[in-house]
Amino acid sequence: MLFLTHYASPLGPILLAADETGLTGLWFEGQKYFPSFLGVDYQEKETPVLTETARWLDVYFSGKDPDILPPLHPQGSPFRQAVWNILLTIPRGQTMTYGEIARRLGVHSAQAVGGAVGHNPISLIIPCHRVVGAGGSLTGYAGGVDKKQALLELEDVGTRKFFLPKKGTAL
Repeated sequence: MLFLTHYASPLGPILLAADETGLTGLWFEGQKYFPSFLGVDYQEKETPVLTETARWLDVYFSGKDPDILPPLHPQGSPFRQAVWNILLTIPRGQTMTYGEIARRLGVHSAQAVGGAVGHNPISLIIPCHRVVGAGGSLTGYAGGVDKKQALLELEDVGTRKFFLPKKGTAL
């Protein structure tokens, strides 16, 4: 059974999803790769995991580093899981490039890493917004580059050293 609830963030509505094990999703409503729950048994209901996640978001959006981490249960391939585990190591206020993640995994494709980062089902908590393109491009955020920039500014990352990509540019 999947449980859903909504969270009103300063950057727009967020949909939260959890199962009996932990948080399975956190998406800005309408973002790229927004989930489709057709055919999935779900219920709109507040659960302890969803309450803890909302508490995490309250602390995060207040500008502080949350001292709690709700139990996470993202679904994905072993490669995606490995990428998401690296994302969890990026501290608040810091960034990492797709290439750096690829090197840590011992793979040659920053694009493959970008695909895994882009399909991260638990935005913010698994901080995909902290991943930037080589040379400082603010590219590759499913929630939108404007939200990525706002999240990095919230975390006091000096966004002046980054630039917005031109349409059609890759990682």
